[in-house]
Amino acid sequence: MYKKITLSLLLFSIFSTNIAVAQMATIMQKQTKYELVTFGGGCFWCTEAIFQELEGVKSVTAGYAGGEIINPTYEDICTGTTGHAEVIQIEYNPKVIDFNLLLEIFFKTHNPTTLNQQGADRGTQYRSAVFYHNAVQREKAQQIIADLTKENVFDDPIVTEVTPINNYYKAESYHQDYYANNPSNGYCNAVINPKLIKFMKEFKDKLKIKN
Repeated sequence: MYKKITLSLLLFSIFSTNIAVAQMATIMQKQTKYELVTFGGGCFWCTEAIFQELEGVKSVTAGYAGGEIINPTYEDICTGTTGHAEVIQIEYNPKVIDFNLLLEIFFKTHNPTTLNQQGADRGTQYRSAVFYHNAVQREKAQQIIADLTKENVFDDPIVTEVTPINNYYKAESYHQDYYANNPSNGYCNAVINPKLIKFMKEFKDKLKIKN
């Protein structure tokens, strides 16, 4: 009888502990204050695939920002006349990944010196841009550009615009998780794969741990 009572108490204790841990994890998750930043670095299929790999990044959403018309379509954007840039909006945990690191990766994974162009992609929709959400992001973006310029990291002047987020719209559903959903696509193989491999090699200690 004593052994049964002891075993019951032990099981109850373990069960209670597991509930407490789960509840604490839920509370901590709710208390986590995620922040947003929006980058334009050429085709959003490329940039989305890169930032999705980072530990501390909760979500990456392909979209359009900085333009003049309401709720533009991809076809509208492709004309290059709406003023929108293809962007990704990153939701991240600042306690896990620092905004300065996001900026570093942004500038290392696209060419910030080509005006309205990334590789073969040409047009204002492919411009380099940081659409900041607060004054701190603006100051840090301006500072890193000043530092990169002072250190002559690039052969040509940086043309990245730093502007407040405005007229942001989420892109169509088929643009979301594009690389993950279309791994055999020609563009993915020819353009995204080489960028992703290079990025993952340089920032391997910042990547999400996958089971």
